[in-house]
Amino acid sequence: MSTVVIDYGIVNLKNILRSFEYIGVPIDSAVDPDQVLKADRIILPGVGAFASGMNELRTRGMDEAVKCIANAGRPVLGICLGMQMLLDSSIEYGQHQGLGLIPGSVVPIPTNSVGMGRRKIPHIGWNALRYPSHASSWKNSCLNRAPEGSFFYFVHSFMVVPEKSSHILAQCIYEGLSVTAAIKKDNITGLQFHPERSGPIGLEILHEFMDG
Repeated sequence: MSTVVIDYGIVNLKNILRSFEYIGVPIDSAVDPDQVLKADRIILPGVGAFASGMNELRTRGMDEAVKCIANAGRPVLGICLGMQMLLDSSIEYGQHQGLGLIPGSVVPIPTNSVGMGRRKIPHIGWNALRYPSHASSWKNSCLNRAPEGSFFYFVHSFMVVPEKSSHILAQCIYEGLSVTAAIKKDNITGLQFHPERSGPIGLEILHEFMDG
């Protein structure tokens, strides 16, 4: 079974590749659509601005390859910006179209915090995952091995707002605000946090994704 992490020029893949090597599951990086289309499962990482990420994916033909993999029912994991690009659109520095694999949009984390003063942006650091109101476990997801309350490392200024609450896999509370920390629709999963930078529990998530 082959797994690739998509390299579209603006991501640092070293930590991700090193993490999979550590858990004994070596993976390859893909720099062209043909490599992506041959994979059994894919990982879409990302840092930086939404528009730049989508532009690089489109320029390299990777956007359609990701959609083909997702529509074929093969597992897809988006990390940080990679999670955000799974959605329909973003209003980060303008209106931008995403991959449209999970209905919803990407919006700024609001700076106003009721009763708590001005919220610090970006959201940087460790935060605990919580079940959404409609769920009491993370069974049948890559979070299956993570107890509720486990801490993961976040770095982001924008947050995803899925159209359907059923697509929210996990949440966290940032200075009084409920933030979507993970999403899932069928074979497609997105993580706002960085599992590759979250210590042993983050490695468990990557392991679970490979086993799922």
